Amino acid sequence: MALVTSKEMFQKAYEGGYAIGAFNVNNMEIIQGITEAAADLRAPLILQVSSGARKYANHTYLTKLVEAAIIETNLPICLHLDHGDSFELCKSCIDGGFTSVMIDGSHHSFQENIELTKRVVEYAHDHGVTVEGELGRLAGIEDDVNVSDEDSSYTQPEEVEEFVSKTGVDSLAIAIGTSHGAFKFKPGTDPELRFDILDEVSKRLPGFPIVLHGASSVPQDFVAKINQYGGNMPGAIGIPEEQLRQAARSAVCKINIDSDLRLAMTSSVREYFAENPAHFDPRQYLKPARSAIKDMVAHKIVNVLGCDHKAD
Repeated sequence: MALVTSKEMFQKAYEGGYAIGAFNVNNMEIIQGITEAAADLRAPLILQVSSGARKYANHTYLTKLVEAAIIETNLPICLHLDHGDSFELCKSCIDGGFTSVMIDGSHHSFQENIELTKRVVEYAHDHGVTVEGELGRLAGIEDDVNVSDEDSSYTQPEEVEEFVSKTGVDSLAIAIGTSHGAFKFKPGTDPELRFDILDEVSKRLPGFPIVLHGASSVPQDFVAKINQYGGNMPGAIGIPEEQLRQAARSAVCKINIDSDLRLAMTSSVREYFAENPAHFDPRQYLKPARSAIKDMVAHKIVNVLGCDHKAD
């Protein structure tokens, strides 16, 4: 099986009332953990790479690792650029074998966002690649870019029809209350997704796939374990998983998950070194870290996304 685009995945997800997990990847162990979980549960999968991940691990290494995962799992996997911020970056990923790209023009004006997104769509579609656009802007930290609460904004439903029709995008990321990074909402707060915005967008774009970024839930047991074994993470919580599952039953066809994977991996590594201070072989501490990733992804597939046994 070769890499696939998100087009057929999203059509099936929309009709089936589930979402596809889009998991950020940075190295071999993360890719292995994600794809092993998806293979066990026969779940379709999006592996996404940020510009920071490309700089860290190298485009060629990451694409070859994903190709190896396809051989090992025989799963439909889409390779996606997360938060591309320029035409040049999107073009480089398209030319380098990605089957889907996101162009994030949300930091531009509405018209500038349309112009940039349309340019990427035209190039991508000429090469058989799908494109995700974005309207609205999430707060939080993404690839070291910090968007403050003051600079964030909810998606305006009255803009979505014009944006989609003028750009030709295949899916749309919207801002309805999720947040990037692990430091999302203070404990004691009650974060709520704006389902009123999601419902209005769905009415204006019937049958069109919607994407949620910043959808990690920041499991408190991982935060506690990190702090127990020498970490210093301030308290924070994410959107409750039951709200994300509700979104996946509607028009949301893709849910991005990154921070929860990092928390699972880091808490495992910290625990391992605390219990085995004399060990130094990376295989010793990365093996349980990979297992922690696998367990986390399996949980998300079954309890949040609902896409288990949808790959066949």
